Amino acid sequence: MLNKKFWYLLLVLTIFAFLLVACNSESSDEPEDEDPDTEQEEESNEDEEEESEQEGPVAGGEIVGAMDTAPAGVFNPIFYQEAYEANILDFTHEGLVSQNDSLEFIPSLAHDWEINEDQTEITLYLEEGVTWHDGEDFTADDVVFTYTTIASPGYVEAGGIRTEYVTPLEGYEEFNAGETEEFAGVTAEDDHTVTFHFAEPNVNPLYYVGFPIIPEHVFADVAIEDMPTHEATLDPGKVIGTGPFAFTDMVEREEYVLTRHDDYWQGQPYLEKITWQIVDQSVITSLLETGDIDFVADPSGVPAADYEMVEGYDNVELIEQPDFGYQIMGFKLNYRTEEDVEAGTIDPDNWVENPDVADQQVRQAIAYAIDRQGLVDGLLYGRGSVINAPIAQQFWAYTEDVPQYEHSTDEAEALLDDAGYVDTDGDGFRENPDGEEWVLELAYPTGNQIRERSAPVIQENLEAVGIKVNLRQPKEMSAYVEDVMENDVDNGVDLYLIGWSLGSGDPDPSGLWNITAAYNMSRWNNPDSDELIFKALEAPDAFEQEFRKQTYQEWQELFATDLPAVLLYAQNKIYGFNERLNGIDPLPYSMINDPHLWWVDDAE
Repeated sequence: MLNKKFWYLLLVLTIFAFLLVACNSESSDEPEDEDPDTEQEEESNEDEEEESEQEGPVAGGEIVGAMDTAPAGVFNPIFYQEAYEANILDFTHEGLVSQNDSLEFIPSLAHDWEINEDQTEITLYLEEGVTWHDGEDFTADDVVFTYTTIASPGYVEAGGIRTEYVTPLEGYEEFNAGETEEFAGVTAEDDHTVTFHFAEPNVNPLYYVGFPIIPEHVFADVAIEDMPTHEATLDPGKVIGTGPFAFTDMVEREEYVLTRHDDYWQGQPYLEKITWQIVDQSVITSLLETGDIDFVADPSGVPAADYEMVEGYDNVELIEQPDFGYQIMGFKLNYRTEEDVEAGTIDPDNWVENPDVADQQVRQAIAYAIDRQGLVDGLLYGRGSVINAPIAQQFWAYTEDVPQYEHSTDEAEALLDDAGYVDTDGDGFRENPDGEEWVLELAYPTGNQIRERSAPVIQENLEAVGIKVNLRQPKEMSAYVEDVMENDVDNGVDLYLIGWSLGSGDPDPSGLWNITAAYNMSRWNNPDSDELIFKALEAPDAFEQEFRKQTYQEWQELFATDLPAVLLYAQNKIYGFNERLNGIDPLPYSMINDPHLWWVDDAE
């Protein structure tokens, strides 16, 4: 999901060298007929020493990971939309920089960088000897091509949603409008040096230069509108990255195969193959126990209900940490017109207001009506937390000093009464202020069982205060996301459930919540929100973290008051992996970290 995000960045550290084990025979002048017990003891000690010498990374072997939902099928960093596709791309593509477990930026495809004094330029020095999966050299031209494509006219219309990475760059508006032929925002100084030029001093330039890079030689002759359906976006063997594994095979909606990139620039990965299998969430834990799968990671992980059971498995290790994201029930405040949907444009001037959730008091009443702590206790078994602000809890910008909406049917009913939503015909459900039937359409996707089970609980909570809710037939995630993002008046969704995995590079919420963000599924149109979002990025004040923190606190209070979505909970991430798998070193936002260093101790 997530920052978009990406929002979703790869981390690379120093590589271990392969351990070469040399078994040397030593001659002895001692008599051949020495004491047998002594001889056996010496042989036993030698065996133990040899076994000890062999401990450590071993090349070879395969592992299997599990996802409960199949990827939608877009394996291109500039066009993919959901976490299941990211599970492939996290192994295949890389950015110029990455992050460590303290969320500090560290080198990746760029080994060093310089930022000018007023922070309007950052020059990065790229690793030499990096090759794409097809053997072509990675150069600065690939970086320029990637960012130029995202900035180009037609990118959004083709379904692209990553413009947050290019909008601050010099010349974006002119280039995107077709007024210039060259994009001035990113330039190649030579094959291994690239400079990013910002229109204004930028408080966090490393965040914007970290987007995964795509190969120019593959896509240079492909029209932007054709990229999402091109074979290099869709087909195994055609998807080309610089990462430690290449996407080589798939049985669609069943399994997705990643094969070792032997010429990987940080050294040949230990594992030969990683296969993602698509399995029902209800059987993931049993497959972990039997060893049929080796790991389960994002986005769902090990179900909270199964934690204690899996903890008892002798062959499985668990990692639990707070989610770098949250689950929401969004309000569809505005609809796009059918014409805008067909054209692929997001134009707030054309939006049509949804009267069923337009009243702020109604949205606040709904927030009071939902027993969020009950969801955490009942569905997450306490392995999560209720949150009230849409910034990751791990960031310095997060605050709880906002309206809390603790569960209260009394508060909910009082707000609804005050807004004029009352039961006029005695059927137990409220009519709207015009006396007309008021039914809210709640949509949700399949795949995540906790989210699926949340939907009828929310329906029950809302009907307890007189709000009639129609649960729509759940859809598979890829179809669901398209449906909600492109939702128009005729489709009529009022409420939707979704989870966001947030970008780890910066607390900036614009990728999800600024007015024209593609992922602003609520179509929240609040100019005060945008003013605060952009104020938190404006120099020189934004160079002071305390200023940004205060601005984001104001924005979070505005969000929690106007309420384009109810923040349901942040579910603890529970990763599980077979003890045969080594080298796992999770980050605050992902289990997938340096997979070229993963290895299995039973490799042959």
